[in-house]
Amino acid sequence: MLLEVKELSHNYDSDSSVDNYSLKDINFTIERGEFLGLIGHTGSGKSTLVQTLNGLIKPTTGQIIIDDQDITKIKNLKEVRRRVGLVFQYPEHQLFEETVFADIAFGPRNLGLTEQKVEQQVKNALEIVSLDYQFFKDRSPFKLSGGQQRRVAIAGVLAMEPEILILDEPTAGLDPKTRQEIIAEIVALQQRTSLTIILISHRMEEIARLADRILVLDEGELVLNGTSEEVFQQQGFLENIGLGVPQITEVLMKLKNKGNKIATDIFTIEEAEQEILKLMRG
Repeated sequence: MLLEVKELSHNYDSDSSVDNYSLKDINFTIERGEFLGLIGHTGSGKSTLVQTLNGLIKPTTGQIIIDDQDITKIKNLKEVRRRVGLVFQYPEHQLFEETVFADIAFGPRNLGLTEQKVEQQVKNALEIVSLDYQFFKDRSPFKLSGGQQRRVAIAGVLAMEPEILILDEPTAGLDPKTRQEIIAEIVALQQRTSLTIILISHRMEEIARLADRILVLDEGELVLNGTSEEVFQQQGFLENIGLGVPQITEVLMKLKNKGNKIATDIFTIEEAEQEILKLMRG
């Protein structure tokens, strides 16, 4: 077990008697190398939760234990934020240095690494996001395309070599081609390094296909915790809290509800096509 969250609650109001809790009694664990999906409607507490995991927000009550250490009791959170990297939605808005190299190097330099080590980590991070080091290192991040800027911003977090990578809607606002490319890069990284990933996304197909397990938040409470198959079988419940299921699942469920014997725990178009063809052959 890499991370454990115990009885975590957060109240944005300093008066603890006021019921303004954005998180309420959250409990879950994450295994090393796991790919975790996090979903919930707007205002459900997703962003607040992930910001507690790397110390940006101090929870009102509860524990966040990483490798047997409760980070809620740590005053100097620099090491925690290195180990738990957080990529915000539209991270390119946080680019600020004059060159791509300087922007990506900012975090590693703050860790006190040698320039040789900093350079190596910048190179590695750019390679992960499919940007050529020699071509991009001296360019201004503000003169890149939107997709390239997003990659540079993600590389800035990866250059810290985190153990846990949190991605808050990493493909929001991108065109379909760039979105698919970035997701493919994240998957390849996770498969190559066994990096632990937490992905927030409103794209149910994306979550279903990628995540080993899914957490569902509703009004600050953890209401579902299971595999894609377990979570997306709860179609009625998800719709009641403002969420849906992958379109593929919805089609298969409709076929099943009409009395057809068909699997509904399928989340790729190719597998769904084969399942429907098998049904038609009867």
